This record gives sequence, C-alpha cells and structure tokens, in this order.
Amino acid sequence: MAYQSWPASEAELAQMRRFNQKLSWMPRFKIRNRVTPRVIQALLQTSQRFKKAPVVERRLVGGVPVRIMRPDGAPKGVVLDIHGGGWVIGNAQMNDDLNLGMVRACGVAVVSVDYRLAVDTPVEGLLEDCLAAARGLLADCTEFAGLPVFFVGESAGGHLAAATLLALKQWPALLERVAGAVLYYGVYDLTGTPSVRAAGPQTLLLDGPGMVAALRLLTPGITDEARRQPPLSPLYGDFCSLPPALMFVGELDPLKDDTLLIAERWSGVEAHLLPESAHGFIHFPVALADSVLAYSRKWITQQLHCVGTKKLIAESG
Repeated sequence: MAYQSWPASEAELAQMRRFNQKLSWMPRFKIRNRVTPRVIQALLQTSQRFKKAPVVERRLVGGVPVRIMRPDGAPKGVVLDIHGGGWVIGNAQMNDDLNLGMVRACGVAVVSVDYRLAVDTPVEGLLEDCLAAARGLLADCTEFAGLPVFFVGESAGGHLAAATLLALKQWPALLERVAGAVLYYGVYDLTGTPSVRAAGPQTLLLDGPGMVAALRLLTPGITDEARRQPPLSPLYGDFCSLPPALMFVGELDPLKDDTLLIAERWSGVEAHLLPESAHGFIHFPVALADSVLAYSRKWITQQLHCVGTKKLIAESG
C-alpha cells in the first residue's frame, strides 16, 4: 500500500463532519470562464489590504516576484512555497499564516512565489515562473547558499511544485540541494484521474462534475495525449532521483487518486489519506488540520536534522 490512513479520534471525525455540513451549503469553486476568477482575485486582494501582514521582503528571484519571510536567527533551511488557487486565483500573501507557522516551528526562511495566473497566461507560463524562481533560489541566492531547500505546494501549487522538481532534473546539482517536498492534495494529471472523472455533484468545495472540462479550459488547443506529457502532468514523469516527499489528501477530495497514484510511483514518499476530509482541509478550523500541519513541520525538522547529520559525517570522513 502506497499510503497510510491518517489516525483520527472520534471527536476529530465528528468535528470534521460538522464542518463538512457547513461546506455543503457553500458554492463549489468552478473554472468556467476567465471573468469569475478575476472577480474573486479582486475580492481577495481587497480583503488582504485590511489584514495585518507579517514582516516580509518582496523582491525578484530568477526574475519572478517572491515574498520572503525569515526566522529571528540564522535560517536552518529554506522553503520554496507555491500557493494554490486553481491556477487562476491566489497570491503569495494568502499563505502568510501557514508560512509564518513554518518559520517559527522549523527555523526556516520561506520564499513564496507570486507566479503569473492562468487568466492571462498559459499554464506553461506558470511552470516557467516556478522553475525560474526555483533555479534562482538554488543557484543565485547567496544568503541561502548551502542551505537545504524544501518545496511546499497545495492543490494547483502541488502540481506546480511537482512539475518544477521534474524539470529540475535537467540541472542535477541544483536538484541535489532539494531535501524534500510537502505536497497537499495536488493535481497531477491534467486529463483527470479516475476519482476526478467519477466525482459527483455531492463534492465539497470543488465542482467535481466540471473538473475535467475545467482542466481542458486551462490547456486549450491540445489533445489529452499532450496534456498527459510531463511536466504538464507530473503523474507520468520519471521520479528517479527526486527527493523524499510527504503527501496528504482527503478521502472526500475528487483529486484523491492524483495523490494516491503519484505516491505509487515516487520512491521515498510518505502519503496519508485523511478521513472525512475535503479539498483544502489544511485551511479548515478543525483539529485534523492542526495535526496535519504540525506533522508536516515536524517532518521538515527531521529532514533538516538528517541533512545536518550527513554533512557532519561527510566533513569528518
């Protein structure tokens, strides 16, 4: 079995079920045109103006805008964060709370990528932005030179993170610096995995029945065979030499098979299936989300320790 069922108490499951009842009354996120995402993005940016932001630095890395958070002391590592939002909404700022939690718990710096969005740019352009930012961080950022790097992405960001790792195989020396990846409910097949194609109207948060059409809208003018080519669809890539990964997906998520199938192919993966959990669950105000985030930060800390131990052994030898 390529995944583990996440242990959850009855109280945690009951809390998640109550939250799911609230989700069931909410409209599902749909990508049917390029107007609605613009409206949602404008509302997001407006709401962010009224929220107190942590101390961050905004600059270009690899020619791509990024948002950098640093710990109080010297960073032990660096996280390259790639936000979600269905490729058409979102920005680096929307992950401030999650990234601040990583900074404090793991003692890492976080470089969050403000890639272009697919309302104006083909998905390939988003991949180019993430790859450029990754290469800039790994090759040119002197302040982080020699530090282990972790990729973190959720949903569309999970797709972009996995695709970027596959593309980095062209530069083995850069890929070697990547110590691990944490991926939450990513999209790894742009033609739709079986769970996407079977998704019914009862899906929470996402518009299950419209997902295949939405993926085609994001990649117009090409065949499904072309959509399956990596890194556009990371599921079909060569996972040899990729770093260890930690993955999570909810059992109620139409994208469930994306994570479970890629976990079967990616050696060194620890994958968890979350009971009673829908897409986006790490943002829910529930105990299961808190435990997953705590586990992710503990995993990054453990990988940092492993890297440090290997470095000491190499230096003493």
